[in-house]
Amino acid sequence: MSERTKKLSRRNFLLTLGAGGAATAAAVVATKAPPASKPAPASRDKRATRGYQETAHTSNYYRTTKV
Repeated sequence: MSERTKKLSRRNFLLTLGAGGAATAAAVVATKAPPASKPAPASRDKRATRGYQETAHTSNYYRTTKV
């Protein structure tokens, strides 16, 4: 077996390995379950209806992001 044949063989092996990894990743992503649906609005709690609250934490964040 010549050296060129060995190199081509290794190259094909690595190419197959990469393609197999990509196919496996695609299969894993495709089989993930869709996100669960939100609960019915009949059981609303107080937190969901308060709206936006500016707290010291959020105002500090906005202050630090100013350019």
